[in-house]
Amino acid sequence: MHIADMTMFYAPASGGVRTYLDAKHRRLWRYPNVRHSVLIPGARYCQHGGIHEVPAPALPFGHGYRFPIRRGPWRKVLRTLRPDLIEVGDPYLTAWAALDARRHLDVPVIGFYHSDLPLLVSNRMGVWFGNNVDAYVGKLYGHFDRVLAPSRVMAEKLLRLGVRDVHVQPLGVDLETFQPSRRDPQLKRELGLADDSRLLIFAGRGSREKNLPVLLDCARHLGEPYHLLLVGSHMPTRVPRNVSVIDHFCNADEVSRLMASSDALLHAGDQETFGLVVLEAMASGIPVVAVRAGALAEIVPESCGELCKPNDGAAMANAVRALFERDVEQLGRQARQHVERQHGWDTVVHGLLGHYQAVLGVTPERIARHA
Repeated sequence: MHIADMTMFYAPASGGVRTYLDAKHRRLWRYPNVRHSVLIPGARYCQHGGIHEVPAPALPFGHGYRFPIRRGPWRKVLRTLRPDLIEVGDPYLTAWAALDARRHLDVPVIGFYHSDLPLLVSNRMGVWFGNNVDAYVGKLYGHFDRVLAPSRVMAEKLLRLGVRDVHVQPLGVDLETFQPSRRDPQLKRELGLADDSRLLIFAGRGSREKNLPVLLDCARHLGEPYHLLLVGSHMPTRVPRNVSVIDHFCNADEVSRLMASSDALLHAGDQETFGLVVLEAMASGIPVVAVRAGALAEIVPESCGELCKPNDGAAMANAVRALFERDVEQLGRQARQHVERQHGWDTVVHGLLGHYQAVLGVTPERIARHA
């Protein structure tokens, strides 16, 4: 079985889609009967280790992202590779190029709906534009042989748009990079905090969808001994006294140290399609306080943290206090156990192979993994 993934959502500092593809690529190579190719935008044609870069212009101020404007180069690479199945990870030109290639190669195409495009457009350009994008998404994803969504809330949205054959396929977390053993007992002292302070963390891009003002309002309501650490690019500069900021992109190893050395993760985003940072926190052995909205309500069970009303800093502060009235260390252990059972990448890839087998008519016995 030869699987070809293609997406424009792949850049040096990109997030969940690249994490998904990299983890999937590493694991699929362990299967002797599976070949995996990944097509991503690049400055010129090149290939290394199954990663194929297809020329596409860079987006101005796009932090390394490139936006394909011609289908031809993507179709050409697909025709050369001749995969048995194509998976598309974005709703733009690469998706239409994959559908073009399907007609030539006579292979199935799966669409993975990673991001809520209509909601993103509505937030930035208004509801009228978002409604028009609804129609576009419904039309595009209606062409795929199977559609995967990372959460029930995303699957239900696609169904409302008229898309059929939608399946929930949760994503995973790197259990080796994110683990409790990365805890650094010196972090609180690095931040100038007392050892008995309660360190809360959020890591990610400081985009509008993350609702960082809610986190800052939560910190104001909490006061001492609670302290919030914001980690990532485009973070706010004017913050309460009990907030520290690391305003730049940190690699996974550094984020894992910061996560494991904190007491809990805060997440105020109410539009998450999945919420990878929540899994990373739970894998690091810390509980989560998140809003009861989007996919976060699906992936944070009561045994791993607290959920609260969206867009309400006072409600989030109350949830944080409620968390610390429980056994936080026990919650962290339960969080780690939960992601080990449900969200290891080996489990995710096994689920993906089931989808591929279904659309190809391949029996499970034909795909065996190296021990």
